[in-house]
Amino acid sequence: MEKVYFKYEDDIINPCWDNVFKATFTRDTPESRGALDYLLSAIIRRRLSVLSIIANESPVESVNERQIRYDINCKFDNNELCNIEMTLNPDAYEPVRLEYYASKLFVGQDIRGVDKSYSDLKNTYQISLLVNSPIIDDDVFIHHFRYYDEETGTSLGGKSNIITIELSKLEQIALKPVTK
Repeated sequence: MEKVYFKYEDDIINPCWDNVFKATFTRDTPESRGALDYLLSAIIRRRLSVLSIIANESPVESVNERQIRYDINCKFDNNELCNIEMTLNPDAYEPVRLEYYASKLFVGQDIRGVDKSYSDLKNTYQISLLVNSPIIDDDVFIHHFRYYDEETGTSLGGKSNIITIELSKLEQIALKPVTK
């Protein structure tokens, strides 16, 4: 493969744009699949390998029709499920949207039949890369949400995970000295 070099003044394609993000991580090439494996492994903090990228729903018939559209919906080699979203401008309802996507991903698992039980449910990960506007009022750029008791902080120990990465907060981190 021939390397591509850019000059400083070149207008480089932004990977935060949905179509560029999808094109980078969903191509059927070893480079694209490797990049997706490493990205998700870094976010989830354990080595993962994407087994398959699951197709989105069929296109809507009307521009007014609301339909869930995952950016990248995939299954890992251990059958855990993951949806990763790139959102340029999250709105006030972004946390509810993330919860909806996480719920849909979790309940989409097939545990019907006498040979299946709730113990067969796998971990699911709703990962959202939020570009321009933070949705959480703090300086932390990555949050990992799970169900827990609000009073005691006791975890329910469930298998649904919502992970947010607020890219706009990375500018603050990039300004810190390397030692910090």
